[in-house]
Amino acid sequence: MAQTGDRKVPQADIGILGGTGLYEIEGIRDVQELRLVTPFGPPSDAFFLGTLEGKRVAFLSRHGRGHRLLPSDINFLANIYGFKMLGVGRIIAINSCGSLKEEIRPRDIVFSDQFFDRTRRRNTFFGDGIAVHISFAEPVCPELVGILYETGKTLGLRVHKGGTYISIEGPAFSTKAESKAYRLWGCDVIGMTAATEAKLCREAEICYATMNLVTDYDVWHAEEEPVSVELILGNLSLNVEHAKSIIKRAVAALPAVRGEKCECSRGIENCIVTQRNLIPPETKKRLHHLIAKYIKE
Repeated sequence: MAQTGDRKVPQADIGILGGTGLYEIEGIRDVQELRLVTPFGPPSDAFFLGTLEGKRVAFLSRHGRGHRLLPSDINFLANIYGFKMLGVGRIIAINSCGSLKEEIRPRDIVFSDQFFDRTRRRNTFFGDGIAVHISFAEPVCPELVGILYETGKTLGLRVHKGGTYISIEGPAFSTKAESKAYRLWGCDVIGMTAATEAKLCREAEICYATMNLVTDYDVWHAEEEPVSVELILGNLSLNVEHAKSIIKRAVAALPAVRGEKCECSRGIENCIVTQRNLIPPETKKRLHHLIAKYIKE
């Protein structure tokens, strides 16, 4: 297993962020395990790099192998910065989620395009002498979402394009009162991680799309079994194979260069408000992979 803390690391085109075993996709070649050291500490686990459909991909287990990390304990900063160090331009995130709508059934797949963030985390790469205010009205990459959704349809899967993902702190699931309130707010699915990842990807100028694997109806549905770990894991295991199929075909379909509809690669352009000569040298060094093209040494 390679381990490195410098900038000379293997490169990848596409990041896959999700559960353990997602890198076990038919056709992947030359898999290597790589443990990175980032300015924000260690990522959740080692990255697995390989070649899939002619493209270099990097996989990371969000909760660590064996699901060791609670959502609040995930080092989101290190995870996303690690992908940036690897040169990743697009991240496909796979999440389990609960449904807040009757028409979104367990084992469906939802490609959310909006977030409602109720977490207490204030994760950002910036601060410590540099102020950056990103635009986040459209938080996911339309090009990436479009390809993933069309791939799911082609495979004959029950997929939904768009909808609001409400992100809660966890680790407890919702009360019935909370779940009913989220439905009144117009939210479609509920989870604990995607909103934070999406914000950091925008700061890192990485395209982001979340593939939400629906496992349950949360606790609002009177005629369905209430959410439980057993229910989640059972439905998730059935949907993971569908996720792998979508990933393989979508990776093949992704163009080498991000298209005109995608502005993710300019996520912090004109967003740095701090006077350049006032940004501390140590901050410039720590954020090299994010701001080097905007900050002249």
